[in-house]
Amino acid sequence: MPNGKPAGVRCVQLDDDNLCRLFGQPERPKVCGEFTAEDYVCGETREQALILLTSLEEDTHCG
Repeated sequence: MPNGKPAGVRCVQLDDDNLCRLFGQPERPKVCGEFTAEDYVCGETREQALILLTSLEEDTHCG
């Protein structure tokens, strides 16, 4: 996603298991590589993570 990933849009690099196809690759965006999973962002389960991350995206959406 050359212009960044808009809030609410699924990353095109996620596979069917929600794993990053670029993980460990040099073309992986810097912001992704620097992301540190924290409880307040990811919760304790996949379901909690999706709710929290969706909320963060909505809260920071510009437009």
